Amino acid sequence: MQKKRIPVRMCSGCGEHFPKKELVRVVRSAQGELSVDLTGKKSGRGAYICPRVECLKKARKAKRLERALECQIPDEVYHRLEEEIGRSE
Repeated sequence: MQKKRIPVRMCSGCGEHFPKKELVRVVRSAQGELSVDLTGKKSGRGAYICPRVECLKKARKAKRLERALECQIPDEVYHRLEEEIGRSE
């Protein structure tokens, strides 16, 4: 019996690779709307960040999420990410 392959994604903050289910996904839809995707199934361009406040701060300071999603990210999205990360810690 074959082992099931686990999808791995890179954190935009620290650059480490983690299983996809352990990360928080930020999505830019085709209409340009930004949202936090906790299910990992919304359609659109996505960027991943691990659930640590330090990684979110690094990603925000270096504008890594903006580069990955190819658009400006408003403060509301960062606040929503902080809330989600705060719940998981």
